[in-house]
Amino acid sequence: MNIALIGYGKMGKAIHEIANQKNEQLGENKYNIQLIVDIENRATTTLEDLRKCDVAIEFTSPHTAIENIKWCFDAGIPVVVGSTGWLDKLDEIKALASSKNQTILYSPNFSIGVNIFFEMNRQLAKIMNKYDAYDVEMEEIHHTEKKDAPSGTALYTALDVLKFVDRKVDWKNEPTNSENTLDIISLREPNVPGTHTVTYKSDIDSIELKHTAHNRKGFAGGAIVAAEWLVSKKGVYTMDDVLGFNQ
Repeated sequence: MNIALIGYGKMGKAIHEIANQKNEQLGENKYNIQLIVDIENRATTTLEDLRKCDVAIEFTSPHTAIENIKWCFDAGIPVVVGSTGWLDKLDEIKALASSKNQTILYSPNFSIGVNIFFEMNRQLAKIMNKYDAYDVEMEEIHHTEKKDAPSGTALYTALDVLKFVDRKVDWKNEPTNSENTLDIISLREPNVPGTHTVTYKSDIDSIELKHTAHNRKGFAGGAIVAAEWLVSKKGVYTMDDVLGFNQ
């Protein structure tokens, strides 16, 4: 599998490292990083360069993600998108993928553990919808370089809570103590890959669902799993499809 890495920051480098480790374990170059695209060579990298790859993995920024997705569509290769902050354009990208018969898999987080956390959060929210005595709140902690707040992972988690818990109608990234608002508290601390907690509290007890990332290997490894799953497919997918949660 020939992979194009679009974006070569912390995540791009982590994906490259995991791919090399997998190849060493297998004793073959199964996960070949064919192309690395970053700010230095983006303008000079051609569609022909991109077409030498079976799949692209894109981790850049909200400001460049849409352009990179369209670039992959033009090259006719499937793209795994890990950039966050662009989902306000999701309907546009879905329509474009459909009209051009192209392929995209997007997720706010590619960690297998986080996506299990997402599914557990959905199931817990469905249960807790019946129990009005419990209020629900969220907390997310990330490294100090994290630009967006709440994180894409936290927002994705929050939207599922809002979908299934009828007493919550919106969210705010601050404490409100409102019965109808889901409070999301964002904390920034040095060297924290990501911690997300959903807490249901009543006068007599609390129920806490928590995911703690120890490093970026989970994100990188999940992106490679997603890329391998996506090759030769057509359409719009998420990690729920990769892990079978949509079956």
